[in-house]
Amino acid sequence: MGERFSGQPRTVALCVVLALCGCQSVQRRPVRALIQAPQNCTDINFPIYFEPRSATVTREADRLIAAAKNQAVGCAVRGIVVVGLADAPGSPGANLALSLRRAKAVAAELHKHGFTEAEFREAAVGAAGASTSTGADRPLRRRADVSIHLAAGH
Repeated sequence: MGERFSGQPRTVALCVVLALCGCQSVQRRPVRALIQAPQNCTDINFPIYFEPRSATVTREADRLIAAAKNQAVGCAVRGIVVVGLADAPGSPGANLALSLRRAKAVAAELHKHGFTEAEFREAAVGAAGASTSTGADRPLRRRADVSIHLAAGH
């Protein structure tokens, strides 16, 4: 006889839980309201790195730009600044031209990803600042620095 009633307490408990869950006093909210993250429209800053002597945007850079676009959803883009840089080796004129091509390539890629309504400023510094005061080359200068200025709302 003990075996016949061994599952009964669990069945009663399950019925109580189901009864409580079906109660009219439980407020139901749309799932979207529960998972919606608060809007964070802070500026986005990131570097885009290039291969030596190249101004071609890499796949990794393309992914960074796509991530920035996703982060900016729901925000107003107030402006975008892209500054191209170059390594120390090479002539100053060639480095300046290369850094400008890098800035323009990144700006074009930002446009492709939907950053079209913002005012763009592109700048190039070439190899300026690529060497320390002791003459040592600074690493990771083959890049364009991106600053996306955001504000809440559209």
